[in-house]
Order: sequence, then C-alpha cells, then structure tokens
Amino acid sequence: MFDQFYNLFSHDIGIDLGTATTLVYVRGKGIVINEPSVVAINKKTDQVVAIGSEAKKMAGRTPAHISVIRPLVEGVISDFEITEEMLSYFIRKVHQDTWQAFARPKVVIGVPSGITNVEIRAVRDATKNAGAREVHIIEEPMAAAIGVRLPIHDPVGNVVIDIGGGTTDIAVISLGGIVISKNMRVAGDKFNQDIIDYMRDEFKILIGESTAEDVKLAIGSVSKNSEGLETIVRGRDLVTGLPREVVVTDTDIREAIIKSVRSLVRATKEVIEDTPPELISDIMHRGIVMVGGGSFLRNLAALFESEIKLPVNVPEDPLTAVVRGTGIIIENIEKYKDVLIKHDDELPPK
Repeated sequence: MFDQFYNLFSHDIGIDLGTATTLVYVRGKGIVINEPSVVAINKKTDQVVAIGSEAKKMAGRTPAHISVIRPLVEGVISDFEITEEMLSYFIRKVHQDTWQAFARPKVVIGVPSGITNVEIRAVRDATKNAGAREVHIIEEPMAAAIGVRLPIHDPVGNVVIDIGGGTTDIAVISLGGIVISKNMRVAGDKFNQDIIDYMRDEFKILIGESTAEDVKLAIGSVSKNSEGLETIVRGRDLVTGLPREVVVTDTDIREAIIKSVRSLVRATKEVIEDTPPELISDIMHRGIVMVGGGSFLRNLAALFESEIKLPVNVPEDPLTAVVRGTGIIIENIEKYKDVLIKHDDELPPK
C-alpha cells in the first residue's frame, strides 16, 4: 500500500556515484544529471554553499572560510554527512516536478568492486538518509557490462575495464556474476596528479587539479601523435612566485602518466592470467570492453591491445555505461535481482 502511494510521487532512479562525477538515470526519462561529485561548505556556519557544477567552479578560488570538498575518495565515501547532502540534492533535483515531501524513490547505485561490507553499508545508509525508500547496490563493472548490453547471464566470458576518476575496475563476468576482479586506485585523478608532479619537477611551475584535468583532456595521449599536440599551461613559478606560462606537448603528458598507465596494463594482464582457461577462449574471441571517462585518453585502447594481445573495444558514450546499467536494472529489477549485492539481512545465516 505504501509502495503504491510513494510511486505516485517518486521517480525510481539509478546512480553512478563516482569519485569525480555523479550521473543519475530516471526511470522512463534517461540520464538527467551529470555533475561533478563536489560540495562547497561554509566552515563558519557548516552550511552547504553549492553542490555539483556550481561547487566545482569554486575550486581553487574560494576565501578561507569556504572549503570545496570531494566527499568520495578512490570510489568510497570519505565524508558520510556531505555525501548524504549531495545525494539528497540530486534526489530533490530529480523530483522538482512532484511533491518532494512524499518523494521516496527506489534507487540502484553503483560501487567499485571489492569494497568492504562497511563501505557498502555506508553507501546504503547515506542513500537511505538522503530520501531513498529502497536501495539496491551493484558493482560498477557489472553495471557497465549491463549498460553496454553484454550477455552477462550467458556462460561466456566478458571482460570489462572501467577507468573512472578514483578507481579502475577490471572484471571478468560470466553467468551473472564476477568470476575475478581487481580494483586499482589508479585512474583519472592519479593521471591528474602525475601531470601536476611532472609540471612541478620538469617546468618548476605549480598548477591546480582543474588545470591538470584540462591539459589531460586537451593533449593527453599514451602514444606518439603524428600531428604533435601542444597547449599553453599557466601557473605559478616556483622560483619567483610569479605567474608564468609554458608550452606543453603531448610528449610531456605521455611521460607524466605512462607509469600509471603501465600499472593498469600489468593489472589487466594479472586478471587475464588468473581467468579460467574456458573463459579465456571466449575472451580471445569477444575481446575486452573499456568504459569510463579514462577511456577517452588518446590511443589508450590501442596500447592495451598491443600489450595484452586481445581486441579492446570502446563503446559509444563510455562515460555513461555504468549509469545506463543502473537504469536498465531499475527498469527490470526482478530480472537483474541476482546480480545485486545482497543486503546483510538477506544473507543466509552462518
């Protein structure tokens, strides 16, 4: 009875709760929110000043009493209360067209593979406190596989590499479950930090995270480009303390991030090496699917292909693969019930 009442005022939603970006899918509408996972807090009053895109604009530009926080670190909640505020903001934004006091949606939310029960409980509790009526949790590589329409319930091997902001998930999926997976704390944020460190060491110039992200998107590459990309980077000279600009090439960025990229290649090889032989034959035929924002890095898929000797496919719109997967689940919750992470109270007694 209560379900029917809440359904009148609620839109069931799927959430890709990312370290860098949060995406929200609304049942029957598609993806309606794509905003940075950033919150600005007034430290004098402990009030939230801005969330999402507005908060990201403030990063590095705030007075001392305003702090810009990313409440998720390496894919997991680091600040419970601020994550709750952020989720509550996104749920309210989805329900602008209804009576928000009665909005209690069902939510499917993605988490990195291999996170602890405590971290899973934190996600569940934060989402419920933010206004959700039911919370269903799924591992992100599984959601991504569903989002790009891989046959996850069939007895065949599917490999997904999800390169996000805080973490990279590498998973082999078969028969509706993850056979083997590896979660790496090497992803988009690590690439940004590599660029910041390189600029400091090689050019003696200090840049911020937003600048590093812009440089990565503009000229980032993992192999030599025939056209030779370059851009101007502005920052603070570490010697004089004054503003300075330098010309940076794609070769510089490649040198900065290649060590981190190589670690992802090694991790993928380790997962493949530990995969059962029967699934290997499927993977050789079907290849690897690469999703997440990190897959936009120029020539990354080609580098993985040459190193691992397997075809690597980047689907259309890889950034939204996980949230599209949560959306498919929220539209067909019974069909995909077996791929969700069980509630503590659903687990059989020991």
